[in-house]
Amino acid sequence: MTVGNMESATLFDAGKKGRGLKASKELAAGEVVFAEPSFSAVVFDSFASQICHSCFRRQANLHRCAQCKFAHYCDRTCQTACWDEHKKECGAIRKMGRAPAENVRLAARVLWRIHKDSGVVSDSQLMSVSELEDHVNDLSEEAHAQLKADVSTFLEYWSHGRKKHSAEFISHIFGIIKCNGFTMSDQRGLQAVGVGLFPNLCLVNHDCWPNCTVILNHGDQSALSSALHSQRRIELRALEKIPEGAELTVSYVDFLHVSTERQKKLREHFHFECTCEHCSQHIKDDLMMAAADSEGNKPSAEKVKEVTDFSKECLAKIEERRLQGEYNEVVKLCRECLEKQENVLADTHLYKLRVLSVASEVLSFMQKFSEAAGYAHKMVEGYRKLYHHNNALLGMAIMRAGVTHWHGGQIEAGHAFICQAYGILMVTHGPNHAITRDLESMRTQTEMELKMFKQDEAAYHSMRAAISSSGGNIKDLSRKK
Repeated sequence: MTVGNMESATLFDAGKKGRGLKASKELAAGEVVFAEPSFSAVVFDSFASQICHSCFRRQANLHRCAQCKFAHYCDRTCQTACWDEHKKECGAIRKMGRAPAENVRLAARVLWRIHKDSGVVSDSQLMSVSELEDHVNDLSEEAHAQLKADVSTFLEYWSHGRKKHSAEFISHIFGIIKCNGFTMSDQRGLQAVGVGLFPNLCLVNHDCWPNCTVILNHGDQSALSSALHSQRRIELRALEKIPEGAELTVSYVDFLHVSTERQKKLREHFHFECTCEHCSQHIKDDLMMAAADSEGNKPSAEKVKEVTDFSKECLAKIEERRLQGEYNEVVKLCRECLEKQENVLADTHLYKLRVLSVASEVLSFMQKFSEAAGYAHKMVEGYRKLYHHNNALLGMAIMRAGVTHWHGGQIEAGHAFICQAYGILMVTHGPNHAITRDLESMRTQTEMELKMFKQDEAAYHSMRAAISSSGGNIKDLSRKK
């Protein structure tokens, strides 16, 4: 599918939800409904010198703009590609003497783009940016005060010849960004590094159990042909078979919260009350807060409350220690918490899953792969009972479990997990995404190792040990064969 093709989706009146998009034909799981380049986008302040401001790839030794000394690029190609978008920003930063916060920079880029394109980039853009919802009237008193301060900073920063805008219109642009901004990741999809505005994506309504997912696909930036380079493009992909005429939906929040918590998040940030089936009927809430049931022996309500409260407090301590880099203390707290939860909280309980996630991640970082693998396995089994079978976060968790088992020498389990993750990410990310290509390489590698293991288990482990002791990587196994 080419960028901007909207043949598979049409705009319609979604009743109380306002505007929405529906399928104009039957869609298969993994099919790209539409792809869309960003109208405008900026790198987060905290990553300004680590991420290319053109392609949003994380790179070492980025080249800095010689004029504003704020924007950074992979190379001259990226800088040239971004110049049309950056030139007014460059002058504004030099005039102001500093770069303002990311939301001010994005608002300015949006307005400069509106002036250039009249708010519509192409015939495939279903609505001009200025027509999007802003929900400014729904903001809290504190948020209104922050908005007023942002508008003041914006007026100091932005300029467009003699063209001036009212504070009301600028507030409208800020409101649009707050409600519709899409968090953008680096090329591996592992960390949020910026925010962008995608007008057609903004028209896709929320459902806690959606039939679509949205992924940022940077394309092949290393290709010789610039036609294969994609500047900050999103893809809306079907998670399952979608019949013609069905509304297309995505989830604005992670499903792994009980329905009341998801509704609270949506109300506070997006200003609507979620009435989807999973919220209305509290589907899977019971699993997310379930008590353990060991051979029919359930703990008392008092015991469950005691351990739940303890887990909540412990998770706060774990996060604090993790931010401080005290990883041994993090592992100690995780073990203590999991011991308390044993036979009290179910394996699908949110607090148990959160502890398992941190424990497996930190232990992997510390290269204690065997213990990490055990926690990752339990985490994945819980996730499978809660997430949609094609949820991207489930796929990423299974991938992590696969890599952990692989590094821990458990090649059979590692390969199985990696194959399962590949199946999910082929749907959610597609075959050309960087992370899917990484998974394909891992799948090939673990398949080769699995054959070695089945041929001679002792020789396989001996070879692993030799490579590990010499400071090599387990990927070197295929070269040793």
